[in-house]
Amino acid sequence: MSDKVVLAYSGGLDTSIIIPWLRENYALEVHALCCDVGQGDDELAGLEKKALASGAAACKVVDLRTAFLEEYVWPCLRAMTVYEGRYLLGTSMARPILAKAQVEHALEIGAPYVAHGCTGKGNDQVRFELTYMALAPELKILAPWREWDIKSREDALDYAAKRKIPVVQSRKKIYSRDRNLWHISHEGGALEDPANAPPDDVWMLSVSPEKAPDRPQIVEVGYEEGVPVSVDGKRLGAIELVTLLNKLGGKHGVGRVDITENRLVGMKSRGVYETPGGTIILEGLRTLRALTLDRDTQRMCEKLMPDYADLVYTGRWFAPLRESMDAFFRQATRTVTGSVAVKLFKGSATALSSKSPFSLYREDLATFGDSAAFDHKDSYGFVRLYGLPGMVAAKVQREAAGAARKASKPKAARGKARKVLV
Repeated sequence: MSDKVVLAYSGGLDTSIIIPWLRENYALEVHALCCDVGQGDDELAGLEKKALASGAAACKVVDLRTAFLEEYVWPCLRAMTVYEGRYLLGTSMARPILAKAQVEHALEIGAPYVAHGCTGKGNDQVRFELTYMALAPELKILAPWREWDIKSREDALDYAAKRKIPVVQSRKKIYSRDRNLWHISHEGGALEDPANAPPDDVWMLSVSPEKAPDRPQIVEVGYEEGVPVSVDGKRLGAIELVTLLNKLGGKHGVGRVDITENRLVGMKSRGVYETPGGTIILEGLRTLRALTLDRDTQRMCEKLMPDYADLVYTGRWFAPLRESMDAFFRQATRTVTGSVAVKLFKGSATALSSKSPFSLYREDLATFGDSAAFDHKDSYGFVRLYGLPGMVAAKVQREAAGAARKASKPKAARGKARKVLV
């Protein structure tokens, strides 16, 4: 009886040909596992039938949409994670839950192997394999792209045709896309040259800002403890909420990002992303956090965010440090509850107003008018003490500079000139 391998299966060209390749080169019984994280019916339709036609012994599709949002996206929201200032980590957050499900299925069916279709150039190989290693280090990892002789899309199509493997891809160079509930990414094709503007046929979730409605739309997003829970006063589940905001944001051209990012493997890569709903959620959350967090906590959150984003981007989701940081952000955002009105217009999402039962803003303190809660005389001593270190430093520096100038003058210049008789 052959050993079993659980393959992370998407139904695309790479994972379709990996099924016969694993059988031919390792004599393994291939169990395909596809996880639904919101990639859409177009990708999921007929997937089991397709996997079996490619030679898989079995194919299982599991719905992880709610878990993806609540257990992976929401923690990143509490930390407000953005990689290199722009990328909202849609693919990075999805890979750990896929690999975790793969590990669980392998342990369930007694498979000693797990396999993925990631290339040796990308970040995803790291994200998958670090998850395998963290959750089940005894499993053996197979990564065909690091072993086989296939070098190009054309080679892969030839391999599929020779073995009568059903694929929908063509020899025309098209975009490489990854889609889930949070976003869709686009790479390859004309995008490989950063000098090229993204062609119109790239975009799938959003209209061009120029073609967006001429009238803005205001949407109110409600939050509890740092995560979104409602839209326009209506409480929604995670899937419904993100789906609705994606639709609204996409209608107004919100959430487009074009970035040349630094991959973990050391090269730069150009990626084009659409995250309409996520952009709206983060805009509102940024405003609500400013209203409800004290200064020190808010600044510490901002300091830690790049490190948290880096952990997620580089596949260290199950690392002790990320879990510890997640505990901090969960505690820090416990008062980030309230609602924010966000205006959607021609590609932008702009917060207009916010309210919260935990608001730290006090009009009687901040007002420019008369305030019984604030005595302006109190600021005199505060300003003097606050400026004391700088005042002392400036005085010392002036005295030192004066002494240096005095020491540098010639001796003749410092006394009376003597009259010389010839």
